[in-house]
Parts: sequence; structure tokens; C-alpha cells
Amino acid sequence: MNILSNLLSQSTQKTPPKRQRRGIEIKSSHEIEIMRQSAKIVATVLKEISQLVQPGMTTADLDAHAERRIREMDATPSFKGYHGFPGSICSSINNEVVHGIPSPKKVIRAGDVLKVDTGAYYQGFHGDSCITIAVGKVTEDAAKLIKIAEESLYKGIEQVKAGNYLLDIAGAIEDHVKGNGFTVVEDFTGHGVGRNLHEEPSVFNFRTREMPNVKLRAGMTLAIEPILNAGSKVTRTLSDRWTAVTVDNSLSAQFEHTVLVTLTGYEILTDRSKV
Repeated sequence: MNILSNLLSQSTQKTPPKRQRRGIEIKSSHEIEIMRQSAKIVATVLKEISQLVQPGMTTADLDAHAERRIREMDATPSFKGYHGFPGSICSSINNEVVHGIPSPKKVIRAGDVLKVDTGAYYQGFHGDSCITIAVGKVTEDAAKLIKIAEESLYKGIEQVKAGNYLLDIAGAIEDHVKGNGFTVVEDFTGHGVGRNLHEEPSVFNFRTREMPNVKLRAGMTLAIEPILNAGSKVTRTLSDRWTAVTVDNSLSAQFEHTVLVTLTGYEILTDRSKV
């Protein structure tokens, strides 16, 4: 969707959202503890998928694994049924940018650049995260794209602390991406996350004056998710009304974490190294 359509539809949402709440929520210590658990579920599932995926599998296989594991951990898939989305994961391959629909017909092949995005709803709160997986041996250009995409996420996260601003995050991401010869997708951004999968504020990956430059406060929970293309930053949506692809068929990569703003910095709630 077009990033300028309205406030909340600027995030990487599955369809234009229904506004459920106004303003930016500050989570209590109890709510943050629940979010740690929902985020841990997401991190666990993505870590498992990164170890499970291999050529010959289908994206439907990964989706089935994600749904089963999320439910085994007493949560429900955040994405399944969200505005009609049919999967528990978004699985986007190569030139597919975001919101790829899992399918038994979509076979994963060696050399693919595979994005897997998933969320879990646990005791009233969501966790949300995305990884890009190099399937087998990929080209040097693809490997660099994946590397810079992940680095750009952490460049943005390093700017997170109470008193800093959203555009501190955006600027750090944009500078790292463009400094390495790639483009930032502007059609989608990150978002607040908590009681709702997508909340205010929109978390930009590039400098803009289109939205207020929100000051960060301790207790905010943000889904930070830079998306990089090897070629043009422009995307288009396929006839399935979900899958966004690059207009020039170039590769795309994405990483995302759910991050808590603290007084002194940040806590990465979906940290896969801790599961």
C-alpha cells in the first residue's frame, strides 16, 4: 500500500488497518513481561525455521511448522486471518518484498533469498519479527544485501533510548543502506506493536517530514523493520492483493525485531540468540 495513505497504513500491515486505538501506548512492567513471552515465542519459531529450511521444501511446509509451534507454546498466530491473510507467516522469496503468501506450490530452491516474517499473540499482546535466510549458497551480491539489511536493523536499534527520536532511527538506517549501495523501500515501514499487531507510531526507515518526529519514551514497544532492495526502491502488489515485489525484479531483504525502549537504551524482545 502507499506509505502516505494514512497514519497506521504506513507500517508493513497486511491490508489497510482498522484504527482501534489512538495515541502511543506506554506499556506497564506487567505488560512488558507478557510481551517478553510473546516475543520469545516468535524468536523461537524463527530460529527453528532458519535451521529447518532447505531446498525442496515449500513455503507451506514452513507455515505449517510455524503455526504448530506457536500453538504448542499457548499462543495464536498473529497473522493468520488478519484482514483475511491466510498464513501464519509471510514468506517472500527473492524479488518478493513483503507479504508473500505461503503455498504448497512455492518450492524453495538453493540460492534463494527467503524472507520469513511471523507474529504470536500471547495473553493479549503480540510479538513480531522477520529474518532473511540465504538458502544454500547464494551469490556474493545476495549475501551482501542480506548482510547490510541485518546491519541496518541494528544501526537503527542502536539509536533507541528514551529522549531520542524516531528519525534518529530512520537516519541511521538510511545512511547505512545508501552508503552500501542499496535502496530503502519507502512503501512500507515499521510500527508500534502491543495489544494490536500494528499500532502507532509508524517507524520510518528513511528521513521524512511527512509524519511527526516522535520523541521516544521508556515503555514504548516498536517493530523496527528495514527493507532493502538491490535495485529500485519502488514496489508493486501482485494480483493476490498481498505480495509486494520489486518493479525491476531485483532482490529484496528484510530484518525486523520487536524492541522495548528503556530509560538508558533498548531491549530486543525478539532476540533469537536468547532462545
